Amino acid sequence: MTPPTDDEVSVDGDVLTDGDASGVDDTSLADNVPAVARLAGPIGAAFTSASILAAALLSPTFSWTQSALSDLGAASDPLVSLLFNGGLIAGGLVGAAYALALRPHSTVLAVGYVFSILAMALVGVFPAGTGPHMPVAIAFFLLATATVTLDGWRRRASTTGRVGLALAGGHIAGWLLWSAGIRPGPGLALPELGGVVMFGAWLLALSPPSQWWWRRRWQG
Repeated sequence: MTPPTDDEVSVDGDVLTDGDASGVDDTSLADNVPAVARLAGPIGAAFTSASILAAALLSPTFSWTQSALSDLGAASDPLVSLLFNGGLIAGGLVGAAYALALRPHSTVLAVGYVFSILAMALVGVFPAGTGPHMPVAIAFFLLATATVTLDGWRRRASTTGRVGLALAGGHIAGWLLWSAGIRPGPGLALPELGGVVMFGAWLLALSPPSQWWWRRRWQG
């Protein structure tokens, strides 16, 4: 095997080129992955995102500028708390199988994803006000950001990889701005929403198995 050129990056034995939109030979790696595993991540992300949005819309006390998303999990309205906590737990359970689709691309990426999705589900298991809530919530945002960053970096020779890095950078910038007091209110919901958007966009459109799926649709 010839060494990669200046326009190529070698990752786990795969040569990634800037001409490949995914940065990985997705067709050869994803063709043998069960469809259930390939769809688990995007479906879990869509379900969880929809549940969070529904809970926010139904809550009479929630404010994007004054509240934290986790406040929805401790809402007095049982429907709101069920939507939020249940959405996180169900999304985590459904999405766990996506690790099988990520594994052919990178073992480290698959492991990072599993820990991210586990931390997300635990946020629902331990709502705001319980002892473990803060550690698992922080773990989710850190792990999700690390996972998206890792995938973006290993595919940095591709446009998709660079978009992933930009999403992760935008999420981090949102927290830095919030910490610096550049914010419309004291609530954590907006920077947290940035993390949800980052992770959801990665799962739905940027992660290697999702890229493979979209490319197959575009190619007919």
